[in-house]
Amino acid sequence: MGSVYLRGNTYWIKYYRLGKPYRESAQTKKETEAKRCLKLREGQVEEGKFPGLQVNRTRLDDLADGFLLDYRINDKKSIKRAELSIKHLKEFFGDCKASDIITGRIKKYITTKQTNGMANGSINRDLAALKRMFSLAMRQTPPIVAGMPYIPMLKENNTRTGFYSYEEYVSILDKLPDYMKGVFTIGYFTGMRKEEILTLQWNQINLFDKTITLEAGTTKNDEARILYLTGELYETVLEQQNNRNGAYVFHRNGQKIKDFRFAWSKAFKEAGIEEKLFHDLRRTAVRNMIRAGIPEKVAMKISGHKTRSVFDRYNIVNEEDLRVAAEKVSDLHKEHEKLVKNIEAGTITGTIALSSHRRAK
Repeated sequence: MGSVYLRGNTYWIKYYRLGKPYRESAQTKKETEAKRCLKLREGQVEEGKFPGLQVNRTRLDDLADGFLLDYRINDKKSIKRAELSIKHLKEFFGDCKASDIITGRIKKYITTKQTNGMANGSINRDLAALKRMFSLAMRQTPPIVAGMPYIPMLKENNTRTGFYSYEEYVSILDKLPDYMKGVFTIGYFTGMRKEEILTLQWNQINLFDKTITLEAGTTKNDEARILYLTGELYETVLEQQNNRNGAYVFHRNGQKIKDFRFAWSKAFKEAGIEEKLFHDLRRTAVRNMIRAGIPEKVAMKISGHKTRSVFDRYNIVNEEDLRVAAEKVSDLHKEHEKLVKNIEAGTITGTIALSSHRRAK
């Protein structure tokens, strides 16, 4: 049988589970509220839903530690983004108790970040991290949180649609410093990710077979893939071979290229072109492969897209695509009109005229 008692000015409750006594503060100075707290605990014990006292001691720091441990155990590549999400969450919530992270405060977090100019996509990354923290905490034995609060996700409308025309590619290539030209060319033709290019080493290049081999575990989706070198691509790698200096194919004085933001911005400024992302080269490569008639399955293998949904986000239909499509439809209608006029004028007669007219319709 449980009991309620005073400790100083605060009421505490005592109850039993499997013969073991538990004591905790009711966090109230009113006996009636303490008794309600006792009944709640006794009901949880009877129904087998007693979460244990640890859930009242778990803090955001504990959730974050478990979250990062899961990243390290599974060797996830996006740990830096995970650490950034934790930083954002701690800036707002501090090291509060996990039980104090309720939906109302989460919504306040969202509105605060929006007011500070953070994009919905970035806020969603933080919210997804928070969800994962609670999920991992609930899976522990015993669980260190009583449950997961409702965490609303935001609608994202920040999908980038940038791409490079061939004329822009040539203009930018001409303005980039020599150590960046090959990086830009590989990105434009293959859609390789920036880090895949910057970490590319000579043991991954086979000049005889004209291939680049990206080993499993070195790519974002952890799948190996082989890229074939032809034309300008092959010439670019040969030029790098002539200037070989160390293990990296693309280097800056023999060292891995790390930050090229200044050179990048300067090239766009000198070319008189609005600055674009390096990642836009990836979208450009996918679009160009599809335009060239390469089957989508093959294009996905080259670009390293694992899922169709993500690939479709990169296979962007732009205004030029729409213009070309409209012109093709217009040309088709003109052909039909010309055919009908010839039939009516008697230029085309007989069976050929009939079948042609039906096709025109």
